[in-house]
Amino acid sequence: MSPATSTEDLVSAEALSVTYKVRTGFLGSTHRVIKPVDCVDLSVRKGEVMTVIGESGSGKSTLGFALLRLVKPSAGRVLFSGQDIGKAKGSDLRELRRQMQIVFQDPYSSLDPRLHVKDIVSEPLIGSGMKDPGEIDDRTSRAMTMVGLDPSAKSKYVHEFSGGQRQRIGIARAIVGDPQFVVLDEPTSNLDVSIQAQILNLLMDLQSKSGASYLFISHNMAVSQYVSDRVAVMYAGEVVERGTSEEVIGEPMHPYTQDLLSCVPTMDISRKVTDVKITGDPPSFADLPRGCRYSNRCKRAFDLCKEKEPALAAAGGREVACFLYHKEERAVAPPER
Repeated sequence: MSPATSTEDLVSAEALSVTYKVRTGFLGSTHRVIKPVDCVDLSVRKGEVMTVIGESGSGKSTLGFALLRLVKPSAGRVLFSGQDIGKAKGSDLRELRRQMQIVFQDPYSSLDPRLHVKDIVSEPLIGSGMKDPGEIDDRTSRAMTMVGLDPSAKSKYVHEFSGGQRQRIGIARAIVGDPQFVVLDEPTSNLDVSIQAQILNLLMDLQSKSGASYLFISHNMAVSQYVSDRVAVMYAGEVVERGTSEEVIGEPMHPYTQDLLSCVPTMDISRKVTDVKITGDPPSFADLPRGCRYSNRCKRAFDLCKEKEPALAAAGGREVACFLYHKEERAVAPPER
């Protein structure tokens, strides 16, 4: 967790939505609208590690891309230090690109195999307008050293490196410009288990030294508790629970968060496989259920859940989108079985 966390927001999303049109039918003659991010409010404070947790297909990565303006929101806005990034142009946009970086999930497809390592790592510097070859070379060498790579390897191609080393190259590219905000899109999920801890420790060490803010995207609850100051749980494009990592992961309230935790492997031999509560498949963004989006999988859902969508509201020291914790609707909920 970050020792220098501020209460001041660095990045904030306000009613952020991302919409895509998907062509269907014969020769793509018709289309359906899907919304992987639906009216999300989210903030990342200065010096904080905010983690977004959810199953594959919950909209986590799309949210991260929208915060960086890598995809265009269909509604809402993103503020970086109070500046609306959707309105940034020219030199202002180039500076934003330097200050807001990303480490991608796949260390293979995210690095151009045609380029030398020095060209990959220095790309954010050149893109932001830096022209001094000596300064570019010095900062590239410094970034490689910080991530545990020998600067003498700058002239090599990425195919000469292992998966863990490639991810270190991706991290070096992200930090070379000393950004204030970094999105980590499941940066260890494609790595061997033996390498994952090394990369996580490296990222947390870099964050503690630089004071940068991280948005950590993950489906791993155990890892999220280790790295996070605050946690937001996403399901089907919406945030369903948000609070500190101790609150959300230590004492989850939303049925989805509770069910996610039930799927975490444990050394407790008394726990049976049947103890895992989550069943069924997530809904399609093209065919979302009426009411609460988790109602078709939730063991505690009642009639109101299938008719009305709950709003994210304060409960138990955090925010939860569930009628079980809304005072008026809780009165009509059946007792827990």
